[in-house]
Amino acid sequence: MSRAVRVSTRNASFQQWQSLLANRNKRHRAGEFLVHGVRPISLAVDHGWDIRDLIYPDRQSLSSWARGILERSGARPVAMSPELVAELADKESAELIAVVGLPEAPALPTTDDPHLLVVVFDRPSTPGNIGTLIRSADAFGAAAVVVTGHAADPYDPRSVRASTGSIFALPVIQADGPDDVLPWAARTGVQLVGTDEHGAVDVADHDLTGPTALLIGNEAAGLSAAWKSAADILVRIPITGAASSLNAATAATVVLYETNRQRARG
Repeated sequence: MSRAVRVSTRNASFQQWQSLLANRNKRHRAGEFLVHGVRPISLAVDHGWDIRDLIYPDRQSLSSWARGILERSGARPVAMSPELVAELADKESAELIAVVGLPEAPALPTTDDPHLLVVVFDRPSTPGNIGTLIRSADAFGAAAVVVTGHAADPYDPRSVRASTGSIFALPVIQADGPDDVLPWAARTGVQLVGTDEHGAVDVADHDLTGPTALLIGNEAAGLSAAWKSAADILVRIPITGAASSLNAATAATVVLYETNRQRARG
């Protein structure tokens, strides 16, 4: 491990890292974002992401996990005053904070997998919902998540935290809208299955075993008219009780589970 850089004041480096927490434009201009938590950092290292700096509280003993990450990652070690580490960790306890490089824009999967599964999230406005959807997509075997339109940032700390590290294991593609996705869908032969409370059939009654792209709408407005028009079918999740609809990420999880259930039975 190389010699640690020490940061004890709110110097330019600290201010730069702090700006990555809340400013999307600065994250993308700098090409990096902050990550903390054992599982997210471990997955980022395991999946070969560009770990640029690893920040830890100065003059505090580190666990064997943290020492191992410092050795394996090849990142620059940064020993920082504990109170400044707490600020970067959003007041949460953090043994390490990773400064991670943003990835090159991934492409949509081109595999001829007969069970290809991709999730499209249309104009999500809440970072936590993006992270939760990414986590569910990873858990139920999706090959990628596509975030379309004017949307929250998948690399917002709240999204990264909600994904519990799955954002490092699953390609997350950002697209302007249907025109960026429909040519790919035509080439790969995936069915476009939209979710809507007024869908034509219950999700359990539609065959989801073939190549499929699941379309999940904005938390308040649902799918855009363009996505509804592009969908091969709109399915609904039957619900009871006083709730009129499900949270977008929750709805996505239900449909992903049903897709996985059908495929497991097949």
